[in-house]
Amino acid sequence: MQTLLRTSWLVPIFAVLSLKLPRFILVLMLAAASVRGVRAEETGDPIERHVARFNAMEDEGVVNAVPNADSAAWLRANVPAFTCAEADVEEIYWFRWWSLRKHLARDATSGRWVFTEFITKPRPISSALGHHLMELRWLRDQGVVADYVQYWLHGSNSRSQPPLHKYSQWLAYALWQRALATGDVKGAAALLGDLVADYRVWEKENGRPDGLFWQYDVRDAMEESISGGRKVKNVRPTISSYMFGNATAIAALARAAGREEIAREFEGKATTLRRLVQEKLWDAERVFFTSRTESLERIPVREQIGFIPWYFGLTESGRGYEAAWKQLTDEHGFKAPAGITTAERRDPTFRTRGIRTCEWDGAVWPFATSQTLTALARVLREYPPQDAINARDYFDAFRTYVRCQRYDGRPYIGEYLDEKTGEWIMGANPRSRFYNHSTFADLLIADVIGLRPRADNTIEVAPLLPADAWAWFRLERVRYHGHDIAIEWDRDGTRFGEQGFRLFVDGKLAASAHNLAKLTAQLPAP
Repeated sequence: MQTLLRTSWLVPIFAVLSLKLPRFILVLMLAAASVRGVRAEETGDPIERHVARFNAMEDEGVVNAVPNADSAAWLRANVPAFTCAEADVEEIYWFRWWSLRKHLARDATSGRWVFTEFITKPRPISSALGHHLMELRWLRDQGVVADYVQYWLHGSNSRSQPPLHKYSQWLAYALWQRALATGDVKGAAALLGDLVADYRVWEKENGRPDGLFWQYDVRDAMEESISGGRKVKNVRPTISSYMFGNATAIAALARAAGREEIAREFEGKATTLRRLVQEKLWDAERVFFTSRTESLERIPVREQIGFIPWYFGLTESGRGYEAAWKQLTDEHGFKAPAGITTAERRDPTFRTRGIRTCEWDGAVWPFATSQTLTALARVLREYPPQDAINARDYFDAFRTYVRCQRYDGRPYIGEYLDEKTGEWIMGANPRSRFYNHSTFADLLIADVIGLRPRADNTIEVAPLLPADAWAWFRLERVRYHGHDIAIEWDRDGTRFGEQGFRLFVDGKLAASAHNLAKLTAQLPAP
């Protein structure tokens, strides 16, 4: 009763009515008032509403730079605001930022801002560095992000951290993508010397005489895979694709800095990697990019890492490679009730390598889901139309990704989950909770809603959201190239007072369409 009467002005009214009305009528009136109260709350500040629930879900364990008590203020100051007609998507959006905020900390040795991966470990790990930078590019305060980059490149006696190469990563590529979102290409280009030196170390440590790269599966952060081993130097689609992405990014940054010689050198490296990956890692029989042994012998299994070449635009169109994406919607391939499996379900050794030892032999890992959805978005936007996969398939996979981020009915992000039941395999293990090892906001902002970062002065929004999926959404307070951006969709005009799809720059309407169509506009001069 007290909960129902939380709307204070109703108390005296119901006090009088309770003397004159039958009890069952009073209960009905109270229930109706409660529903109206909840609806009123839901139209209020989404940050306060979501954060209040998240903070109350469980006791606060590890406390880093921003405690739960300050999380709403931090989110309001730093995060693009988002609300939409699909409650689960909105909730997980805010939960992922609330969770990521827990990982912001001061490194005890260097004094720099860092973002951790495991909530129980105070030092960052390089395996998810690319994911971190892709997600953090949408943070309004890029100062902490810049400090995080400096930690990795200059945080060990002014040199790069030794653990930077403990795991494969796409640092240069992610920094270029961050620069496209922030507009600070000059700042990224200032790191050119560090990135060139980093690339050359990778060539020395993991390069092969033929020009490809090798990696242990454990150093790809993908231990216990079907194709690899902790001590096996296989040629995997992961690291060669990462290095292709890094080479293209270094070439772009070099050109922006007027370093044409370096630009041409790294464009050449990227061209060579593209040719080698397509020639050596494409399995024509399986119609898929697969790993090879050290001697380039075929390994007869499709794994989710075979989609990674598209993440970086490595694959050439018109050569039949897009047919690989048919496996994403095949229930004998990678489609499972709880998400995209890390190996094809038809393989006889699928999910046979034990449990709780970080197996990548079929369970669903958000790390890999993030990579695959980013890669698929690129296929749908940048490659010619094909019949293997479409935007509806993308959105269905995204929705499954949203639904899986729950534990005991509450928002949750962990390491990996059972592909059938959606059960988090590590459960509520403190090591696994709030696992900062994947993206979510970047998928929603850049792909579902479609704000496509560019180097020029044109702002482009190309949504992958099906027109019948959400009746409305609004994304606002996005900092892009020094401007505040808002994007909204109202299918029938009942939510925001005007029907259609609209792009606002610094509070002014810059472009609009009747339907969810591509929008472009020129940014005002700074």
